[in-house]
Amino acid sequence: MRLRRDPRAPEYLEKDEKVILNPETLKGKWKDHFGNAHPIHVEFGCGKGGFITELAVRNPNINYIAAERAETVVYKACKRANSKEDIPNNLRFLYFDVINCSEIFEKGEVERIYLNFSDPWPKKRYAHKRLTNRRFLEKYEHILCENGEIHFKTDNKGLFAYSIEEFSISDWLMKNVTLDLHNSDMEDNIMTEYEKKFSEMGFTINRLEAVKFKK
Repeated sequence: MRLRRDPRAPEYLEKDEKVILNPETLKGKWKDHFGNAHPIHVEFGCGKGGFITELAVRNPNINYIAAERAETVVYKACKRANSKEDIPNNLRFLYFDVINCSEIFEKGEVERIYLNFSDPWPKKRYAHKRLTNRRFLEKYEHILCENGEIHFKTDNKGLFAYSIEEFSISDWLMKNVTLDLHNSDMEDNIMTEYEKKFSEMGFTINRLEAVKFKK
């Protein structure tokens, strides 16, 4: 279902300092922008922003960047962050196509990427659009620093199996793999809006972390 464009979004996003309207101008300069040398973590597909906002509140010594394609989604996520009693100043929002991430981030500039409940694109002919497809993994490898990680969560077992295959073929080391996150021994899991919804419907949550082999 196509998201209805909110006419309030452009003006709101233009005025909010957490929203970077021309992120390509900060390529290689993100730490200068934040004014510190803290690690940079990025969520591609932040949805309503609950996950990344909570991370930013809990971890003030990490800089967080939340990205989405649609300005209306970013608008909703930004409003959510601004509703917090202590609005995090280590959080920024962008809207752009993830496939262009190497135009936004310099080589090795990012320490961690979060992919949470990405669109599974279940039809085979659309596999190239999945955010764990190898063409995306090549982009992530470029912007991640040495020993940088991807943290991936999904309720979709087909997407999870596909992703494991893509990570393996592309020489990524996978760790902390679970098919039932909420009954695993992982601590301090922050639930996304979709995660809460799917869990309440009885779906188990799949999760893994991936690190690229250095040749």
